[in-house]
Amino acid sequence: MADSLRKVSDVEIDSEGKFKYILVRITVKGGTDHKDIVRGTKSAEYHNHIFEKVSPAMEAVGLEARCLGGGKIEHNNTEKKLRVFGESTGYGKADHAVTVEKLKAVYKDYEITME
Repeated sequence: MADSLRKVSDVEIDSEGKFKYILVRITVKGGTDHKDIVRGTKSAEYHNHIFEKVSPAMEAVGLEARCLGGGKIEHNNTEKKLRVFGESTGYGKADHAVTVEKLKAVYKDYEITME
């Protein structure tokens, strides 16, 4: 895997609350190496607002970004619980199973569920 892909964190989500998230596939420009990343924040009114920040950031380091879908995450850091659910009107439903696997790798001591 290209160094530029390794440097991108797999998960960046808000530390508390209910918010929109997207699943994004990043690829080395002109190559086939890729990985999927999860991005979510309360500051996004719509799913595309998240992608509008992610895409230029990836391009700046030589990566292409493609949104695979979206949904919502409910993050309760007091009870150490994450719930993945819903879908994006614009991007469609993300593969929540992929999202959950990404979250489990980062939030190892959490209970993570999906609907």
